[in-house]
Amino acid sequence: MATLYAGTSGWSYPNWKPKFYPAKLPATKFLQHYATRLNTVEVNYTFRHYATEKTQCNWLAVVPPEFKFSIKAHQNITHIRRLQNASELAAGFLNSLQPLTEAGRVGMVLFQLPPFLKADAALLEAFLTGLPKSGRLSFEFRHQSWFADPIFALLQKFNAALCVAESEKLESPDVVTADFCYYRLRKGEYSKKEREQYAETFRQHLAKNRDVFVYFKHEETPDGAFYAEELLGQPQNGS
Repeated sequence: MATLYAGTSGWSYPNWKPKFYPAKLPATKFLQHYATRLNTVEVNYTFRHYATEKTQCNWLAVVPPEFKFSIKAHQNITHIRRLQNASELAAGFLNSLQPLTEAGRVGMVLFQLPPFLKADAALLEAFLTGLPKSGRLSFEFRHQSWFADPIFALLQKFNAALCVAESEKLESPDVVTADFCYYRLRKGEYSKKEREQYAETFRQHLAKNRDVFVYFKHEETPDGAFYAEELLGQPQNGS
């Protein structure tokens, strides 16, 4: 049975008090509280730092067994190497997630490419070919040239998800390339109608046995957390 995982990008936001976090809750308890209300989080910390074994074990200790962490791949892979000869580096990064992986808590690994990197099918195929054949991967392309059938076909070949990323600057096409889906909804505000439309889209994916991972924007207010909580409170049977 497919599952909807909904959350935000990160959890360490003191300005979410007192609307989401209790006013007197210490920062060390934020993740524990977050995990009582949402069932996944996107970790952006790993874009600049490798998460140590101790850090990962600390995360695992305060969340329930069904909670999933989606991990943003390190910038050395995506922004410095730009996928060029980066498969070995990426394999090392994936191996660094061993505590989370062994516990079955990695929802997805997200490779977010820089806006200036244009489509290169040969580069993408070489990178994917060199990666370990395990775990769920998603790619967020931020240049329009990537949104083309040859790229979608490559992702399908390797069962990697096209990250559907929506922001004020660029909107990715909603194309299914894997047996799971990844959404990054980055607008600051979503109307009730927009949220209902997304909820229906997610129900359709679930009805086709696709797990769905969706992450709202974080930052100044906890609105994204409330949007995610609203999604999780709705029927998920596709009816």
